[in-house]
Amino acid sequence: MTTTESHPSAGGSAEEPAPVVRTTAGAVRGRREEGLAVFRGIPFAAPPVGEARFMAPRPAHPWDGIRDAYAFGPPPPQDLGNLGGPGLLDVPEGDEWLTVNVWTPEPDPGARRPVMVWIYGGAYKLGHSGSPGYDARHIATEGDVVVVSLNYRLGMEGFAFIEGAPANRGLLDQVAALEWVRDNIESFGGDPGQVTVFGESAGAGSIASLLGMDRAAGLFRRAIAQSVPGTFFSDALARDIGTALAAELGLRPTVADLSTIAPHRLTSAGETLSAKMLQRVDRWGQAAPTVTPFSPVVDGDVLPVMPWQALATGSAQDVELLLGHNRDEYRLFIAMAGRLGQITDERAASALRLFAPGPDGGQAYRTAFPDASPSELYERVQTDWLFNMPTLHLAQAQRAGGGRAHVYELTWPAPGNGGALGACHGLDIPLLFGTYGADLGLLLFAGAEPSAEALSLSSRFRASWSAFARTGDPGWPAYDDEQRLVQVLDAEPVVTAYPEERSRRLWEGHEFLPLPLL
Repeated sequence: MTTTESHPSAGGSAEEPAPVVRTTAGAVRGRREEGLAVFRGIPFAAPPVGEARFMAPRPAHPWDGIRDAYAFGPPPPQDLGNLGGPGLLDVPEGDEWLTVNVWTPEPDPGARRPVMVWIYGGAYKLGHSGSPGYDARHIATEGDVVVVSLNYRLGMEGFAFIEGAPANRGLLDQVAALEWVRDNIESFGGDPGQVTVFGESAGAGSIASLLGMDRAAGLFRRAIAQSVPGTFFSDALARDIGTALAAELGLRPTVADLSTIAPHRLTSAGETLSAKMLQRVDRWGQAAPTVTPFSPVVDGDVLPVMPWQALATGSAQDVELLLGHNRDEYRLFIAMAGRLGQITDERAASALRLFAPGPDGGQAYRTAFPDASPSELYERVQTDWLFNMPTLHLAQAQRAGGGRAHVYELTWPAPGNGGALGACHGLDIPLLFGTYGADLGLLLFAGAEPSAEALSLSSRFRASWSAFARTGDPGWPAYDDEQRLVQVLDAEPVVTAYPEERSRRLWEGHEFLPLPLL
């Protein structure tokens, strides 16, 4: 049911009608904003605290009357580290973390517009759907689609191994949010049979997981995965890291022990352990340099197998897939560590030994890239290991399982820092959302007004993504094993054979497995 009533709205007169929509838990009142109806902070599950803490999400508590849906819900507890910024926590405090937000051209149940559900990234330890960089008004308006964003539990609350709790609680939150979309989105003008999930980095890793989860089957028709990370923990590794996390607090990794620590204090365990992870390469291997102790765990239940294995056996053959990566993904992390241009040959050799595939992978990289400097080799192998090859191999697995995948690579360089950041990790976010002056956009665009070139590419992102959500066709051919055609997104976009052929050959035949405990 959808109605309107006279009520003040942002940017409008006091007499402009405010949209009211009835959900399965109760009625919500949104605002009219720039031609859209916007609803924020709608609970899709009960607060995961008290007896519900560390458990699978439970149904939202119903309410009487009409609930104002004007403000984003509180962020889930998270490890901000040195990535926090003004505005991220400029939202109400509280424990109602599990909320969704909706941008819709019109909450008309008969409209049945395509629905796009955004899942944010943040190394599985930080992120919030209310971040200014995820303002979805441009996507909803230009694409004539309904956009939903959601919160999910992070860090200790959402992904740490805890004895007595289900694994991958953050993924279970995402499933609950998608169930809310299935049950409610028609009242907001969306088509529950035309749902596309889209996300970046850990959000893309979450989507890869959802593609292989029985619990998520049938909840979305299409998926867009931007920069899929290949980091998934084995059960043994997750247990060992979970024990180390609890030990930072002098506790055991059990529900009984960890429940004694308030959620917003529990994040300190992740913060302190992250700073020590590099000291544990001999035990945690490739997981250690990621400096995040959180990832989805292949537990055999919530996440039965690795996404690449699941897709290759046909788990998502009926889901249309669009995915891609940025050419210079890892450069962002080098820059944030203050090491641009400062990588020694010794450091490059160490990275090649740890991340290059096969027993002679390091030498193979040097042979494939004979003119590369130590910095370039260091960046290349980690870009390939962490994002580019996992993304490409996921497309190949989808094809092997009888499905279809469209692939892109972003090569347009970020204008910030004199262009030194290149087409780095996260650049696709401000381009897609058009939020150049918020969050990561502040760094990548250096606070400057976007150029005509940037605006054109940004518009192309949104047009391709919304076209895919509507039809399953982003405007370029599906990837195959013969031509390997991909869309290169640059000032002059072009469809061509996969550009990173040298890397593709180096990783040919490599199998992405859960990261082990050494």
